[in-house]
Amino acid sequence: MDEVNTQHGPLRADVAVIGGGVIGLGIAWEARRSGRSVALIDPAPASGATFAAAGMLAPVSELHYQEEDLLELMLESSALWPDFEHNVTGSRTGRSTGYRTTPTLAVGADAADRRALADLRDVQLAHGLVVESVPLREAREREPLLSPQISCAFDIPGDHQVDPRRLSAAILGALADHEPGSSSWIPGAEDGFAVRDTAAGLLWEDGRAVGALLGSGIEVLATETVVANGLDAARVKGLPDGLSLPLRPVYGDILRLRVPDHLQPLVSATVRGMVRGVPVYIVPRDDGTVVIGATQREDGLSSSGGAANPVSAGGVYQLLRDAQVLVPAVAELELLEATARARPGTPDNAPLLGRVEGREGTVPGLIVASGFFRHGVLLTPAAAKICVGLMDGTADPRWNKFRPDRFSRPHSAARASADGPSADTLNPLLKDHA
Repeated sequence: MDEVNTQHGPLRADVAVIGGGVIGLGIAWEARRSGRSVALIDPAPASGATFAAAGMLAPVSELHYQEEDLLELMLESSALWPDFEHNVTGSRTGRSTGYRTTPTLAVGADAADRRALADLRDVQLAHGLVVESVPLREAREREPLLSPQISCAFDIPGDHQVDPRRLSAAILGALADHEPGSSSWIPGAEDGFAVRDTAAGLLWEDGRAVGALLGSGIEVLATETVVANGLDAARVKGLPDGLSLPLRPVYGDILRLRVPDHLQPLVSATVRGMVRGVPVYIVPRDDGTVVIGATQREDGLSSSGGAANPVSAGGVYQLLRDAQVLVPAVAELELLEATARARPGTPDNAPLLGRVEGREGTVPGLIVASGFFRHGVLLTPAAAKICVGLMDGTADPRWNKFRPDRFSRPHSAARASADGPSADTLNPLLKDHA
């Protein structure tokens, strides 16, 4: 990758977005659409959790017990998806995101799975969601390769899908679609927006966040700085004193398989299954492949001294075994890829999203957008809209429940002094640039 061009001195932008996962990309795009210039700071955009995501847009299926507070946000974001996707792709030929509005089919393997899915349906219906029972004969007419042994099927018309890799490429292409000399073009940044570097820490002036210091020592100066780099958000130097971002890595294993011509399509829409109480999903892609996933693990494999994103042998076995129970032809597919990435989880599995409050009021110039766990792709349009609203000074009080300082010390959290955070919170590189 090209290094940041330093001949212009500090890079200057209206908005600096730290983190190029799907959340950071979505925020950067919506900020650009609002008329702002945007610097996207990430050495390798879309290579983290976004790279492994299946891309299910599933506010109904993803309703979990004791996570009902998330439902309103998920439904809000789901409703934003058609316009968001249209704005990203525009009229550009070939800029596809793999967005599909075909309904999801939920199926169970045995009687116990049927009862579990029926119980979940009762909860979903109680929240006003649409989940319709489908006769097994009809389910197999829709998806002929389903096992004749499945015990139940439910149609979920509100759950859709997108291809996160194609989505990320499309947003990066949209961000690059401007000319030098335009108001959105940042001199010194790749394609006028991309900063292929890490953020060593935040920059402060008179108690306001004014950008980020890069690992290379270059400054990116901005009116608004968004910390959206997933698990690394808690490790950004110079966060406001007392702010706690309790993020934990939750790994997921995911498989990509090629479907031979004689089995195309393996499934025509997303199939979410329950097999002996364990979830599994099969998501079709436009290129004739399918994605199989659903594992969640918080184990010692990632700290065993091996690969940075280790794939669990047990996870791969479980996914292939359970997917074959629902669609036996999975055994005939070609395994192309086994991938694992860590998703940023929080104590309540809800995002850390919004501005930070301190004893002297809202900390200006700083927005946090992290901790989206398994909902990152689904919540991208809502997160982007919320962040741009905050930049515009039109905060929506509905989302205060997701404030990033909700796990911090009362009153002392996020207090920014006149010179920003205390010096001992900054690394030597930041001190040298204070």
